[in-house]
Amino acid sequence: MPGVFSSLIEDYLNQSHELRTVLVVEDEPSIRNVLCVLLAGLRCEGDIVPSAREALAIVEKRSFDAVLLDLRCSEMNATETVSALKNLRPSLVGKVLVITGDVSDPQTMEMIKKNRWPYIPRHRVMQELWERLRSVLGFSPPPPDSSARQPPSSHPPFDALSR
Repeated sequence: MPGVFSSLIEDYLNQSHELRTVLVVEDEPSIRNVLCVLLAGLRCEGDIVPSAREALAIVEKRSFDAVLLDLRCSEMNATETVSALKNLRPSLVGKVLVITGDVSDPQTMEMIKKNRWPYIPRHRVMQELWERLRSVLGFSPPPPDSSARQPPSSHPPFDALSR
């Protein structure tokens, strides 16, 4: 279905000619690699760090359009991490997209809902990253008549993203 993906990218490029910068906070190398490939395909530049502490250090120095945060990749808990990111860069309020493999854990889902974090289940990253990132970055949704161009939501999970 190459036409679907290229149509989505074309829509994106029509809205912005700038590369967007996304900070990826992920401790698993295989998942980092997949996220970088996906982000490159969406015309986003990505910096990658394996921990929240490193994320905070880089956010002190550089501005990002969004952050992809693995909920369980750090010595800091996610609530502290997101709060610290927002304190350092208020422009990141609402622009931290959580990725988690723990969607069946009630405590994890309670934390996500309580904090109103946009999130993607790890096994759905390939299917949902574009739409979630589009929303976080503030791009308008596609016109209603373009529903035929939307990627199907029933793809099998990508093994490298399952923990």
